[in-house]
Amino acid sequence: MVAIKKFIRVNERIRVPHVRLIGPDANQLGIVAIQKALELANQYELDLVEVAPSANPPVCRIIDFSKFKYDEEKKEREAKKHQKQSKLKEIRLKPNIDDHDYETKLKQVISFLKKKDKVKINLFFRGRQMEHLDLGRKVLDKFILDLSGDGQVEKSPALEGRIMYFVIAPKS
Repeated sequence: MVAIKKFIRVNERIRVPHVRLIGPDANQLGIVAIQKALELANQYELDLVEVAPSANPPVCRIIDFSKFKYDEEKKEREAKKHQKQSKLKEIRLKPNIDDHDYETKLKQVISFLKKKDKVKINLFFRGRQMEHLDLGRKVLDKFILDLSGDGQVEKSPALEGRIMYFVIAPKS
């Protein structure tokens, strides 16, 4: 069950002198005093629900609150269905990578990008390899060039300690 994120005032919790009232059959009843609105809600045996608190005066509707909550949760579930959470995948490389290993990693990154995931490519330097940062930079530049058709560089290559990395995102 999904909870409604915002706090909704109902019946006596509405603390304004006047409200713009919408009836149970969705017709506008105009601006009325809060007491009159509560009386009308009681006559229909329904709740007075504040649907637009930021309006001046706030918009209230005479509806069944439990049905209103259900409809709001249903809308939230529908909205979540259509959202894609992009994940950040990571690939690890070394500066002296072999051609076949390079091709395998490249195919893996392309498959991640096709699934609309971002990819962080890490190039690890060990020991004396730190003296040859240019070799690592060449590997990353080749990666960027080979991936230019499938993705766009979101964060250009940077060096942090012994790791040179960049982030590539799928093309929109």
